[in-house]
Amino acid sequence: MKQYDFNEFIERTNTDSIKYDALTENFGRDGLMPLWVADMDFRTPDFILDALRRRCEHPVFGYTFPSSAYYDAIIRWVHDLHGWDIRREWISYIPGIVKGFAFVIDHFTKPGDRIIIQPPVYHPFRLVPEGMQREVITNPLRLVDGVYEMDFEQLESIIDDRCKLLILSNPHNPAGIVWSKETLQRLASICVRHNLMVVSDEIHAEMAFPGFRHYPFPTVSDEAAACSILFTAPSKTFNIAGIVSSYAIVPNDRLRQAFYSFLEAGEFNHGTIFAYEATKAAYTPEGAEWRRQMLAYVWENVAFVEAYLRERLPKVKVYRPQASFLVWLDCRGLGLSHDELIQLFVDRARLALNDGAMFGHEGTGFMRLNVGCPRATLQTALDRLTEVVNGK
Repeated sequence: MKQYDFNEFIERTNTDSIKYDALTENFGRDGLMPLWVADMDFRTPDFILDALRRRCEHPVFGYTFPSSAYYDAIIRWVHDLHGWDIRREWISYIPGIVKGFAFVIDHFTKPGDRIIIQPPVYHPFRLVPEGMQREVITNPLRLVDGVYEMDFEQLESIIDDRCKLLILSNPHNPAGIVWSKETLQRLASICVRHNLMVVSDEIHAEMAFPGFRHYPFPTVSDEAAACSILFTAPSKTFNIAGIVSSYAIVPNDRLRQAFYSFLEAGEFNHGTIFAYEATKAAYTPEGAEWRRQMLAYVWENVAFVEAYLRERLPKVKVYRPQASFLVWLDCRGLGLSHDELIQLFVDRARLALNDGAMFGHEGTGFMRLNVGCPRATLQTALDRLTEVVNGK
């Protein structure tokens, strides 16, 4: 069995990387340690690189289509990982999950309709509908005894006839919550009762840590399957976001026909050669082993951050994720304003993290830390932060 080296440092500057080469544009300065954008600093696994190289050896890159092998790889992977038996006709390539939000909003809603989100949550959940002249209604998560929960009573109180869609983050970004089956069932029941469609963003679904089970939203009940469109991808798990390998799964005949006919009309369901090849290469037994080793390393990184802060910077608390390589840091104990917190991280510690307020005002006082990197990188980052906090 091959052992993968996640301590390897990969130089990513000057590769047109958003995470590394767009620091000045996003933070107003360069020279920062980038721990923000949700891609990992680990080498894309060799079995994916080898598959792409083999395809590049052919001298023609003409029009392509998703072969049976592509569908079979997804069907087998979803079955093995989630115990969910999906059908080929349920699957469609999409050119990115955020673009998928826009397609659903454009096709199933109209300007002025209301769309529900549950902040603190991935910021395109708000930006996309607002940019398309839809009204965003928030149903903030509740933090109860240090645990985030959905507020179902508040959700029912805000739904009216103008509410058409709820965008679900499953697992939840930025807090890394793996929602329980019971929580998702209750959500589905409310949405069906109020004629709400659910778009479930499950891009982190493959990154649930051992001991936590991810439930694809359509699997939790017949009601959930009847009202939902699911988006996912191998991109987070295998660090191939730049290849754009997203796909949709829609079990409901009515929703699928309506949505997939829209995608087909604009050829939005046409993927690239490399998206298909990378997905087939990822969704293999080799991919399953790489995923296992990667998750074990990331989990150790989470534990490292938690232990480090507990010992040396106890005013910063770790909201331990149940999935993903993103760690939600509660910095409210530092007693700083939003601007002061940004100044502390960016200008003084020279660290580029996503500030919590970008996920909604409910995230004010938090920071999102990307731990998908060598542990030595985390050591350096936490040393910088501790130095400036303890030296102030």
